Amino acid sequence: MPEGDILRRAAAGLDRALAGQVLVRAELRWPSAAGVDLVGRTVLGTTPYGKHLLTRFDDGRTLHTHLRMDGHWRLARTGSSEAAARGGDVRAVLASATWTAVGRSLGMLDVVRTRDESSLIGHLGPDVLADELDLPEIGRRWTAAGRTPAAEVLLDQRVAAGIGTIYCAESLFAERLWPWTPASEVPAPARLYVVARRQMQRSVVTGDAPGQVHGRVRQPCRRCGTPIAVAPARRPPMERPVFYCPSCQRPPST
Repeated sequence: MPEGDILRRAAAGLDRALAGQVLVRAELRWPSAAGVDLVGRTVLGTTPYGKHLLTRFDDGRTLHTHLRMDGHWRLARTGSSEAAARGGDVRAVLASATWTAVGRSLGMLDVVRTRDESSLIGHLGPDVLADELDLPEIGRRWTAAGRTPAAEVLLDQRVAAGIGTIYCAESLFAERLWPWTPASEVPAPARLYVVARRQMQRSVVTGDAPGQVHGRVRQPCRRCGTPIAVAPARRPPMERPVFYCPSCQRPPST
């Protein structure tokens, strides 16, 4: 699932193409939004929050989208074959006279009044990539998790929004922390979020994730050479794979 860094890049691309532009075409191929008319509206901009995108318009409405596992926004020159937006996976089309943004395989789509955005994202914790990282609030929510495994708390968007399996694994590896350490036994949980934030900020610029452990099962650890392992965090249907080094990230009792 795309994480906060991907959403930042997606929002920046939508802004470059559409911010300040009047829509000449707008199609929302979503049952609950099929009758919404955005043609003639000016796009104020797109703001990412965690794994969510909020595209705001000059009439006080917001288009909320979430990429889920396979969704993405792509840009094409208006009038080009790509801008035709054909295919059963197209969920949204927003076009100015110059650029067309096509949202494919989007996992969520809502149109709400901008003042009601909190009804969609108000349950989330602070955005890990916000201009100012709200560590006190994240710390309060982390403490409330008690003995929940650290990996599960990192993946919980209600604690902090934007971290998925990649930056969960990579931040834990950077801190040499066993992923199933109880949250209450993590000596400096704030450091995990600071590390994840820095890793994601670097990816926003370079497009490259850290690549130390995630997706490298059975390959040698770049630190010690031990084969990377993977195990699930959370319970079905919400379980997620967490990659780690059994040597660098030993359980607290070993």
